[in-house]
Formats: sequence, structure tokens, C-alpha cells
Amino acid sequence: MADQTPLDLFRQALTGTARALSREPEVEVAWSADTPTENGKNFRVPLPGRDLPDAQTREARGFADSFALRLRHHDTALHAKSAPDEPLARACYDAVEQVRYEALGSNNFAGIAANLAAATKLRAGSDPISRAKEADDVPLQSALGLVLREKLTGQPVPERAQAGVDLVRDFIETKADTDFEALALSLDNQEAFQSLALDMLRRLHIIDQTPADQDGSDEEDDDFDGEGEDEDEGEEGLDPGDPEAVEMAGDATDGEGDGEAEGEMDASEDDLTEGEPGDDAEEGMMPVRPNRSWTDLPDDFDYKAFTKQHDEIIEAGELCDAEELERLRAYLDSQLTGLQGVVTRLANRLQRRLMAQQNRSWDFDQEEGLLDAARLARVVIQPGHALSYKVERDVEFKDTIVTLLIDNSGSMRGRPISIAAISADILARTLERCGVKTEILGFTTRAWKGGQARETWLAEGKPADPGRLNDLRHIVYKKADEPWRRARRNLGLMMREGLLKENIDGEALLWAHDRVMGRPEDRRILMVISDGAPVDDSTLTNNSPGYLESHLRKVINWVETKSPVQLVAIGIGHDVTRYYKRAVTIMDAEQLGGTIIEQLAGLFEVEG
Repeated sequence: MADQTPLDLFRQALTGTARALSREPEVEVAWSADTPTENGKNFRVPLPGRDLPDAQTREARGFADSFALRLRHHDTALHAKSAPDEPLARACYDAVEQVRYEALGSNNFAGIAANLAAATKLRAGSDPISRAKEADDVPLQSALGLVLREKLTGQPVPERAQAGVDLVRDFIETKADTDFEALALSLDNQEAFQSLALDMLRRLHIIDQTPADQDGSDEEDDDFDGEGEDEDEGEEGLDPGDPEAVEMAGDATDGEGDGEAEGEMDASEDDLTEGEPGDDAEEGMMPVRPNRSWTDLPDDFDYKAFTKQHDEIIEAGELCDAEELERLRAYLDSQLTGLQGVVTRLANRLQRRLMAQQNRSWDFDQEEGLLDAARLARVVIQPGHALSYKVERDVEFKDTIVTLLIDNSGSMRGRPISIAAISADILARTLERCGVKTEILGFTTRAWKGGQARETWLAEGKPADPGRLNDLRHIVYKKADEPWRRARRNLGLMMREGLLKENIDGEALLWAHDRVMGRPEDRRILMVISDGAPVDDSTLTNNSPGYLESHLRKVINWVETKSPVQLVAIGIGHDVTRYYKRAVTIMDAEQLGGTIIEQLAGLFEVEG
């Protein structure tokens, strides 16, 4: 207890409260510097400052309370049973349900109401509704949720979203005013509430009001007309005859249905067989040696960047001066004094395994060399038999390059990034002793929620489907041919405040892959350390749902099926086995060092 910081004690208090509120004794609460998420009984809530500012602690409490209320009052199967297929309708349906279970807590406990208000304010600040200037810029699911929250709990709309809500308030209240009272009386009955919510969405023309039997006839006619038209109408999810509803559909990309996401996954696996070399490689990178068969990198993964003009590939030493790097490295060492011994022992185990594969062997029955004592008996029995000699030879051990690609996103902040840095440091030192080259790379973005790329897009009139709208920052912590002692202090950069932002994994994976393919070694291993799916708010808001995730899946599938690079991934707190075939997920960052060693040892033994 003496080593616990106020932040640790606050997290323990949050965990205990969440367990009590959700009535689930196995709930765990962890910090996140990225988007707060809930994965079953694992909650990731915003990381407050070290001095625990009141506003930030309320935000953390608010998200923990929201996730706990969902766990207690929300039936996922029942919710999915009546969920509409249209993306906009599904997003509104989900938003209304969130209002329901949060209202149950807010109306009964004043403290929870204040916490949820802080969380709602934080959500509204990053929602496109806070930037809306016209009605067609307002995401209807956000506005509907805020208006309904106001009606059911009496909580006002957050100031940053007020202007956006006012643009569509008359439309919502005119169409759905009679529904609010009925919804308020059904808060504790999810089935009745969702039935009323669907009626409200029909009155708002978000769901087609056509009777069910007529819908069936229309679908049969659509089948005769062709599947393409039917799919297009399903994507709109609106009554094409209602201009108001069409206007309300602007920016409706958040919270879309699972069905479409699964379709994108299937498509991503089918689109990976053809193409030309991509343009994500670092300048000057040489191709693989010509005597190796190779499939060129597809030049189109149905993915693009609006502009790459502001992207950067930069060495760690260029991001801060030498004195600061030394200070950050010292801070890293002091943070992980206890862990370093554990990881070092595991690294020594890896070294023993690698050295065992480099044992020497003998060629026997040679004309000259060392006398083979095992065959002396044969000479005694048959004096006329020539003496037998043996010659010692080295077993060929494939020269190997290991690239460690570390997610430098905000959600890795704190202990996960510290352990990733020290594990990479010890791994590089160990492999260097074994004659294995190691490269350490990191990836993040230069800005939060879009940088200069987004500004360029706005200046050009916000063209549709812009692609990636943030500026990449790919960091080289240690080059493959650089001695460990020279790169050691660079790893301290991961401790720098403000470095960790958003993560665009697909392009980072291509970049690391291109670098390792330019190496002359026979065996190439690429290990990715990440804690979840790619996230970039600006890109996800202005493109199709799952845009970044779909690209990542296509890149992974291509590397795993077409490339000679061995790809392995370690997920911290999130299941990455849904992306990578060879992957492991750890729930505690303390396991990272040992997991890295075990995964690498397994790769060497399989391919040795």
C-alpha cells in the first residue's frame, strides 16, 4: 500500500463503486488516454491528471457509472432482437437505449447524475454536433439522445452541443413530442421502452413507416430489380420521399450496425489477391532479393489518404534534445526497477534457446581431422581398416531481423507504454548478444482529431469520402544496424508527455513491413504491440464505418498470406486475435515482457 499513488487509490475506489453499481464482482477498471470503452466487465475510463483535478475525476466516474449501469440494466440480446438494419436508425436506436439505462441511475442518485453530466459534456466536446453550423451537419443520433436525456432526466444539453441541438430541436419535438412521456414511464422495462423507441423513430421518418406486409412485397419487387438497388436503399435507411429526413442524415457515421461491419470484414478477405506495389514505403528502401519469389504489394486496399504532404518518418532523437532524452530514460528506468529483473531473466531464457540452435555438429568418416574415438573399436577388431576422422562444422543459423512495432497511441499511456519500452530495450540487448538484428519502431499521429490534413480538407470544401484525415508520425527508435548502446536512450521518448495521440495501424504495419523487406536477412519477424483497433476521430467521422479497421484487416491478411515476413501480435487489454492469426492477448501489462520472449522463442523454434 505504501507504494500506491493517489491515482492507484482512486482507481481502486472506482472499481469498487462500479462493482457495487453493476452488481458484478469481477468488474475491472483501467485507465485510458484514448476513447473510453467497455469490453464486457473490463472498463477503460479517462485518465485524470496526477493531482486528480475535480473535473477530470468526475469524467472518469461518469464513464465508469455509465458502463456499470449498462452492465446492470441492459440486455444485449433483447436490444439486438429489434434493432433496425439501417445505419442511421441503428445509431439512433443505440443512443436512445443509452439514455434509458443512464436515466435509471441519474434519476435515483444525485451523485451519479453529476458524474454522468460530466461524461456527457466530455462526449459532446468531441462529437461532430459541437462543430455543426447547419442542420445537415448535425448527427441526428447525438441530437436525439441529448433531447431525450433532457426530457427524461431534466439534465440540460451541454453548452458545446447546444447550438447543434437547437438546429434540429423543432424537428425532433414536433415529430416525437407525444413519445417522451410514454418513454419516461417505461424506463425500467427495456422491451417496452425499445418498442416505444421504434415507434418514435418511425414518426421521425428514420425508420420507414410502411406496413410490414407491404414491406415484404416491396422487397420481392426489389429482388427482381436487382440486389444493388436494394442494398443502396438499405444503406440510406430513410424515406426518400421525406426531404427533412434526408437533411437530418448528415454525419451519421458514428455507432453504425454490426451487420455492415461484418460485410466489410468479408470483403476485406476477398480483395487481397491482386495489385501493384504500394506507395507507403520509406524512400530509398530496396526491394527483396531477386532470387526470392514474391507477390507485389497491392496498390489499392480501397483506402487512401487525403494528403500525405504532412506525414513524417522521424528518428526519436529529432523529437527532443539529448538532455531531455536522458531525463526521460532515467524516468523510465526508475519506473520499472522491479520489473527489469523479471524481464531480464526471461530474456536470458530466450538467449539460451537461440544459442542452443547454434550448436556445432560433426562430419564423420573424413580422411583427416580429429580422431573419432567412437570408432576405435572398429579399428581394433579390423586392424586393416583405416582410421576414421571427424571434422567439426558450424550449423548454419538463419540470419534474422526482428522488428518491434509499438503502438504509441494515447490509450497506451502509463504503465503499458512503460513496459513496452523496457521490454523492447531488453529484447534488443538480448538479441544483439545472439547475433540477431533488431529494429524498434513506433507509430502515432502528429495531432488529435485531424491535423493539417484535415485543415486542407476543410479549405477545399469538405469533399465526400476524403480518406485518412490526420498526419502520420512514424518514429524510428532503433535502426536494425544501430548498436543497442546508441539507441538505448531513445526509448525514453515514449515517456514524453504529449507524444502519444491517435493510431492508424494499417499504414504503420505497411511501413514497418516495407522496412523489414528491405533487409538482407533470410528470416524476417515483425511483432506488433497494440491495445486495440485503429482510432482517428477525424477519419472515422468523415468516412464509411469501419474505414480504418477494414484497411487494417486487409493489410494483415495480405502480409500473412502473401509475404515471407512472419507476423505476430500482442494485444494489451484487447483481443487482437480477431485481426491476427498468430496473436496473444494479455489483460495485465505486467505480462508483456514474458509474452514477447515466449512468442519470439516459439517463432525461432518453428523456423530454426
